[in-house]
Amino acid sequence: MAAPLSQPSSRTGKRTRDAARTKAEILKVATREFARLGYTGARVDVIAEQIQTTKRMIYYYFGNKEQLFVAVLERAYAGIRHREQELDVEHLDPVAAIRRLAELTFDHHEAHPDFIRLVGIENIHEAEHMKASSALSSLNSPAITVISRILDAGRADGVFTADVDALDLHAMISSFCFFRVANRHTFNALFGRDLTAPDRHEHYRTMLGDMVIAYLTGTGTGTGTGMSTGTQGPGPSAPRP
Repeated sequence: MAAPLSQPSSRTGKRTRDAARTKAEILKVATREFARLGYTGARVDVIAEQIQTTKRMIYYYFGNKEQLFVAVLERAYAGIRHREQELDVEHLDPVAAIRRLAELTFDHHEAHPDFIRLVGIENIHEAEHMKASSALSSLNSPAITVISRILDAGRADGVFTADVDALDLHAMISSFCFFRVANRHTFNALFGRDLTAPDRHEHYRTMLGDMVIAYLTGTGTGTGTGMSTGTQGPGPSAPRP
């Protein structure tokens, strides 16, 4: 009896699923190793050993160590960017929308310390691997578009008065969220405060949203284009992390 005509496509589908699972597993382990040891310190043979495969199989899917690291970076950035694009800003007023976006970034960075480490490592390498990826620029552009839509809506409603572009606002939100996770150990050693302590989670989450909204609405600023410096002098300098 002849085999069913659907069998070949069924086998092809299984191979595709198996390949996708294998690549996902490689990327998961590689993410952990690159984040732990850096680009230079991570070893492809160790990654292969942890998933019970060979360096040859990893290179079959990703070419070489550099391309594997680029794929890890693309996967890491895709996680936060996809969540940003899924944010339903159309049904939120501009103030609520920008607060929600800031909270989303805050939550993501706290939940993904490997992302923070990978970004720090790539900055040590002066973004040489990111520059080789065309996918990363296309991944990140829609995030700025989301912020631009929120800013345009806020200006149209008259609630955002500061002249801020979307990229600057993205940098402002990201810098607070990144610093809190990346510098938590040095900050704690210098000042005795754990920025990621569970009992201060909501405090810093709310603080970020309040800071962004105050900046955009001009409340607490002298001109609507910068944060107030206050009336007191700078006081004694404190050590920085």
